[in-house]
Amino acid sequence: MNALDRVFLAGETRESMMHVGALIPFSPPTEGARDHLLRSLIEELKQTPKVYAPWNLKLRFPEMLKNPLQAWVEDTEFDVDYHVRRSALPSPGDERELGILVSRLHSHQIDFHRPPWEVHFIEGLEGGRFAIYFKVHHSLVDGYTGMKLMMRSLSHTADEHDTPMFFSLPPQSSETRQPRDARDEDAPARPDDGEDSATTFESLLSSTNAQLGATRDAVRALMNVLRRSRTNDSALVSPLQAPKSVINRKISRNRRFATQQFQQADLRKIAKSTGGTLNDVVLALCSAALRRLLREQDALPEETLTAMIPVNVRPKDDPGGGNAVGAILASLATDIEDPRARLRAIIASTRRAKEQLQGLSKSAIMQYSSMLLSPMMLSQIPSVVGRVRPAFNVVVSNVPGAEEPLYFRGWRAEALYPVSIPFHGYGLNITVNSYAGTLNFGFTGCRDTLPHMQRLAVYSGEALAELEGA
Repeated sequence: MNALDRVFLAGETRESMMHVGALIPFSPPTEGARDHLLRSLIEELKQTPKVYAPWNLKLRFPEMLKNPLQAWVEDTEFDVDYHVRRSALPSPGDERELGILVSRLHSHQIDFHRPPWEVHFIEGLEGGRFAIYFKVHHSLVDGYTGMKLMMRSLSHTADEHDTPMFFSLPPQSSETRQPRDARDEDAPARPDDGEDSATTFESLLSSTNAQLGATRDAVRALMNVLRRSRTNDSALVSPLQAPKSVINRKISRNRRFATQQFQQADLRKIAKSTGGTLNDVVLALCSAALRRLLREQDALPEETLTAMIPVNVRPKDDPGGGNAVGAILASLATDIEDPRARLRAIIASTRRAKEQLQGLSKSAIMQYSSMLLSPMMLSQIPSVVGRVRPAFNVVVSNVPGAEEPLYFRGWRAEALYPVSIPFHGYGLNITVNSYAGTLNFGFTGCRDTLPHMQRLAVYSGEALAELEGA
């Protein structure tokens, strides 16, 4: 368990629940659709012979989440019936009813006496469709890893009907360490007791120097941000620059969830015409939607809202495991009315933020990100929430998904909508997942802090037409 894993455990409260999830609706096959797919699937899962890490891991001290000796241990009494559940909407269930059910399921805290994840199969959707809602605590895996492991249960063709569920597939990651038999001929030989320990000491010294170097680089990058914030460099956002807003208050445990889907090609055209990136256009759509919703509530700050944008620091082909996420801060330019000028300002801000990461090692990026976000901990003090400036206003995250259509037992996945984490002082999280030429937005918020979540999703769709016109 690394330091970031422990942060997510330490942040767990009744209201601020640190689990992430995904909603995947499926269309039935054109021929040979099975009416009893879920029933037969549940029976099949009961016969699961083995559950592999990380899905069979639970906390050593479930009653003391902040215990410094906290670690993952294998659940020797794993109960698949507890983790895999079946639900149904009154048929025919529409998208609104599905969103309400997912909102309620996401509002319940995970049981830390068991491996911290659940899968819900939801039937009764209109058109003979069904959906999978999956949630897992962020301390076990991050969004990148969770999505990658979840998709291992899905196939690239409709003809494959026997792919096991993700938790009964052996891990592909070389980082997932399994107990090895002492007689394993492939296991590395142990050094003799009399072997010179100089090599070990040199490795330790080298590792320590690397960490110290990463810390120096991270501090240097942070100081550069703070110095720039005192000048006229408005594009570079610093911690606590964000204004107070209605979404940065104390939250309740209840959630609202809404979705929106875009064609990647439409957003890429805009990005290409303006010299920005796909992520810049995503931020512009979120900015326009937030600006409109808050203006309707007479709650739009005069200063621009800012976003925290998680950055995956793994190599491209890394299989994932644990948490390895950096962060940058960027302006959403909500103080600018013209949509094209707003996008230009967002592009300038993200470029300046990314410049701070150039040349930094993975370790330095994670240390820099931790220091950049450290003021966020102020918002977790009940008497402080809403009284001080937040470290940022909203999280906007983009998680890469599959580039080709995926299938589950012959049923085609229509979308992969991420469901994420609001927490005290940060009542809205917008996470985006790419899938088969689409971008799938998941808007997750506190039901009481930001009650009109569906409007936010609708306004983001209308913002695309506005931006195309501009």
